[in-house]
Amino acid sequence: MKKILALLLLANVTNCLVAQSLESPEQFLHYKVGTKFTPHYKLIEYFKRIAQAKPDMVKYEQYGATNEGRELALVYVALPENLKQLETIRQNNLKMAGIGKDKSATGAVKSPVVVWLSYNVHGNEPASSEAAMLTLFALVDPANTQTKEWLKNTVIVMDPCVNPDGRDRYVNWYNTVAGTNNNVDPQSREHSEPWPQGRSNHYNFDLNRDWAWQTQIESRQRMKKYNEWMPQVHVDFHEQGYNQPYYFAPAAEPYHEVITQWQRDFQTLIGKNNAKYFDANGWLYFTRQRFDLFYPSYGDTYPMYNGAIGMTFEQGGIRAGLGVVNSEKDTLTLVDRATHHYTTGLSTIETSSKNADRLLTEFQKFFENNRNGTSNNFKTYVVTSRSFNNIKAVADLLDKNGIEYGSVTASGFKGYNYFSGKDEAFVNEGYQLAVSAYQPRSAMARVLFEPVTKLNDSITYDITAWSLPYVYGVKAYAVKEKLDVGALKTAPALQKVSSDYGLLIPYNSFDGAKLLAALLKRKVRVRVSDKPFTYNNKVYKQGTLIVLKGNNTANWSDIVNNLCAEFNIQPEAVAGGFVDQGADFGSPDIRFLKPVKVAMLTGEQTSSLSAGEVWNFFDQVLNYPLTLLNANELGRITLSNYDVLIMPDGNYKAFDDTRLSDKLKNFVADGGKLIAMENAVKQMAAGDWGIKLKDDKIDDKGKENKEDSLLLKRYSERERDEVANEIPGAIYKVRLDNTHPLAFGYPDFYYTLKQDGNMYEYTKNGWNVGTISSKDHVAGFVGSKLMPHLKNGLLFGEQNIGSGSVIYLADDVLFRNFWENGRLMFVNAVFIAD
Repeated sequence: MKKILALLLLANVTNCLVAQSLESPEQFLHYKVGTKFTPHYKLIEYFKRIAQAKPDMVKYEQYGATNEGRELALVYVALPENLKQLETIRQNNLKMAGIGKDKSATGAVKSPVVVWLSYNVHGNEPASSEAAMLTLFALVDPANTQTKEWLKNTVIVMDPCVNPDGRDRYVNWYNTVAGTNNNVDPQSREHSEPWPQGRSNHYNFDLNRDWAWQTQIESRQRMKKYNEWMPQVHVDFHEQGYNQPYYFAPAAEPYHEVITQWQRDFQTLIGKNNAKYFDANGWLYFTRQRFDLFYPSYGDTYPMYNGAIGMTFEQGGIRAGLGVVNSEKDTLTLVDRATHHYTTGLSTIETSSKNADRLLTEFQKFFENNRNGTSNNFKTYVVTSRSFNNIKAVADLLDKNGIEYGSVTASGFKGYNYFSGKDEAFVNEGYQLAVSAYQPRSAMARVLFEPVTKLNDSITYDITAWSLPYVYGVKAYAVKEKLDVGALKTAPALQKVSSDYGLLIPYNSFDGAKLLAALLKRKVRVRVSDKPFTYNNKVYKQGTLIVLKGNNTANWSDIVNNLCAEFNIQPEAVAGGFVDQGADFGSPDIRFLKPVKVAMLTGEQTSSLSAGEVWNFFDQVLNYPLTLLNANELGRITLSNYDVLIMPDGNYKAFDDTRLSDKLKNFVADGGKLIAMENAVKQMAAGDWGIKLKDDKIDDKGKENKEDSLLLKRYSERERDEVANEIPGAIYKVRLDNTHPLAFGYPDFYYTLKQDGNMYEYTKNGWNVGTISSKDHVAGFVGSKLMPHLKNGLLFGEQNIGSGSVIYLADDVLFRNFWENGRLMFVNAVFIAD
């Protein structure tokens, strides 16, 4: 017993000694930072070790886990007196913003500035996580007196790796292909990362574009913490191509109008301080180019729209490995890249500390203006829909972003009708949700709801339109007067129903589509009405789901009722199959929907982001089985094992290979369904599938000779000239044939996010389900030369071949999985269209 006690005492002493020791990254890793890639688990271990060694200055917090189970963590760094008051500082931040339960509370501006540093959101941009270890040690190192001065006015929040799954995918791959000595030859295989690369998360999603939408588990967990803190400064560390130098703020135009002059000025202040250190070391950099402040879901714009100074820092380094010879014949190493990020990180902390009072004052002013509605041209946004589930979907997104909402009591008001583009009297569709501009997050609400966002520069880094009514396909009004907004009026409680014959299920929202997938997965026999019918004097639209007792399991009614409750849909009982008007339930117009076996081509030849959207959609949203097939193995795959084959955006060899192309055609002719998306449609249009790319020639008669005008172009304007032929992402209104199963559940229109100039001829041998005319542009930038081409063509359609069909989805209806209104069409393509 004494021996055991002695061992325990020795273990405790050893643990205390470990806790008291403060190791530099090199001492802990046993190699210099940047000479090897640090795997995620060891990166996390180092941050934990520092928290153990310096508990008076560092707090470690796990805030979640990735899809693959890796730890997501934050580290708080502060002087001992501030670390003790960490929760008080956080609450004060929220009070300054007017966020929280106590709306009348006013935060003190004499408080530390919160600086949040986010590292490694793109997994194959790994230098920043290496730099994070250097930054952490510099902040706690007793010998570094400078950082202690900066910490007098700051609390630092560090997220050492936003995307652990992507980072480890890249690091593990690199370590398997690099030798004892890394090869700096850019043609070496260690500089040619295979599909899907480490940039994205487990589901091949780009987390850097998910801040506002929060479709991914990493984003949802991180943003919950971010919005609980609301920092004054946020830096998002990135890498770009290795032939590029370093980029830091100030950002490029366009800036959104809600960004204040102070935010612009402070970006410049940060940039000048960074430049001071870079100039002293002879390091190259650039500012005010390429990386704008417009799209709301980035790590710089989202903080900006929420009162912070948001910035992207970009180090040249993608594909550089541990070292590479760049185009200037210099060798760029991981040591260089980590050092540069380390330098800008500390420079940001320094500048924030020296300007702490002004940062806090302007932060508070930003939210005061928000609460007074001064940052918003429209004072109330009102969304209305016949389906409460559509309202609930919008509310869920607002909840994620801390935007307050409710319902208006007034009815006799006018506003800008998003669907008509005119000022009109409000018409309540049945349910409504209202967002007032008089709230702390007014600026963010404006960015998300603005009907048409003003662009002061046509060269943008991302999409230029995302207004929520179009994203969700819900009717809405932007009102210029302040309306009283009370509690949200919810739908009546669902009632369980029973019948000895069958149940009817309305199909007018994406929740109906999720319900359909759940029923089919549970082997419930479901039918769909291809035409409207009337039963008991009530009209049921095409797409109505019908579940009958006959041939179903004994507990079919319980399954249907339970799933309807889960998806908030009220089923209705039916006593028999004889209807008042339309097709009886035994009619050929009432089709049986069988559970389908769905497969998707993935891997090389496909866009990892597009394939990831579909994979994530099936796995995390629909919860319906999907088989992933390697596109390179198409020749060996038995396609007859599947009912539906999805070809996401990509560049497929099959369309250039007669044998493989015939194999796909035979799959369809034998009863299969092929769903082609984006560039897959374009490739099919170049072949003999029956769809053709539209080739509009713009009439140049009477204009200046085209060849002469090209010769007169200025070299300095070449980038701007190219924009005339581009569409980075604009919203178009699509005319829908909603009598076709692909458009069941929709009105006779749909809003699409168009990202290319591809238009297709109306098909003669199929169904033109989704088309656009000459006046269907709604919002977002479209190049002046491209605009006339985008008219009178097909975007969504179906073509029957033999016993099967091909579904054409020329635009991405699942865009980044936040384009909610397209999800229903995708489900229709998989389960209902025949």
